[in-house]
Amino acid sequence: MFVRFSTSFLLSVVVYSVYCLDTTELSEPPGEHDSQTSCKIKDEMKGGIKQLELEEAQEKIRLLEDRLEELASRIPSHQAYPQIKFRTFKDRKRILITGGAGFVGSHLVDKLMLDGHEVIVVDNYFTGRRRNVEQWLGHENFELLHHDIVAPLYLEVDEIYHLASPASPPHYMYNPVKTIKTNTVGTVNMLGLAKRVKARILIGSTSEVYGDPEVHPQPESYWGHVNPIGPRACYDEGKRVAETLAYAYEKQSNVSVRVARIFNTYGPRMHTNDGRVVSNFIIQALQGDPLTIYGNGEQTRSFQYVSDLVNGLVALMEGDYSQPINIGNPDERSILTFANSIKEMVGGDSSIEHLPPVEDDPQRRRPLIDLAKKVLNWEPTIPLEKGLEKTVEYFRRELGRKKHSERNLGDIEFNP
Repeated sequence: MFVRFSTSFLLSVVVYSVYCLDTTELSEPPGEHDSQTSCKIKDEMKGGIKQLELEEAQEKIRLLEDRLEELASRIPSHQAYPQIKFRTFKDRKRILITGGAGFVGSHLVDKLMLDGHEVIVVDNYFTGRRRNVEQWLGHENFELLHHDIVAPLYLEVDEIYHLASPASPPHYMYNPVKTIKTNTVGTVNMLGLAKRVKARILIGSTSEVYGDPEVHPQPESYWGHVNPIGPRACYDEGKRVAETLAYAYEKQSNVSVRVARIFNTYGPRMHTNDGRVVSNFIIQALQGDPLTIYGNGEQTRSFQYVSDLVNGLVALMEGDYSQPINIGNPDERSILTFANSIKEMVGGDSSIEHLPPVEDDPQRRRPLIDLAKKVLNWEPTIPLEKGLEKTVEYFRRELGRKKHSERNLGDIEFNP
């Protein structure tokens, strides 16, 4: 066994040894007085050594205390959290959100946390980011799990919002097989969990189930026009199968399901490299680069602000309607008009550059939301210009961000 000694302790031992050596070399044997003196000196040296050891121990304790204080300062204090609604065990739900660290999921986390529920976020961080939910880290009602839902997950929950899946073309085309597995195997795992614990589950589907539509605007009764082997098929068909699985579990196992067909959504916390129209145009305009449009720009989209979407998802989960329902904004605009609006809002000298069209890119996209108005009493309320102002400001801060302490704590869209 090796024992580590401090320098001061070794020095004391050396001094004591030298003293003992000197005393043993005396020509005459020590008398009683010398013996008493020797014992006194030994006691004093022992006391000095103990004092040095005590001082060293106190210094180590002080360093450890400083380190603990530093670590504690990184944990948000209770005063740092937003004020949330108080709920008793009778009406407080335990809610699982897959993909909860992503763009839409993180805003849903904010709403449910502010409403006083317990929220469990599961994310594999492919497109989600921990900093999207960092405002809740350490809160007693919040839990974050790094997990891929393609693997089974065993929890006890009351509701499941199944939003896990890359949603932008560059991300879901990056690994098409993984995208398909997330929307099929992952959906089976979540439906199986809902079946086991008797939880209600909301499937986050997409307007892409309509493909490049031949019916305009698109009602829920439209079956779609989808290329099953095209570059977007991994996402389009994956979501169509997810819907099929949901209703198979409902019919066969009596699982309570909800299906939201989500149309184009924008707002703070969008991924800067997701390749979607809003983020592309805003970042290009802020950096003074040309705004790139694929095709002639006459293709249309309908954009809803993220808080409108989240309110729609919660209304659907809490409602009694179980068939698929469109959640989107029927305000339809061409891509070229949209690019000019962002260019004018941001300012600068960015030009507009046209590139070859993308394969299977839908030419028109607009939701019919009469059903949502009727059964959910829901419709979007945030005007495009107001939502774009918030989104532009978010990306402006992101591009100017230089240190980790510049956090997302001010991005919560909902009031408690």
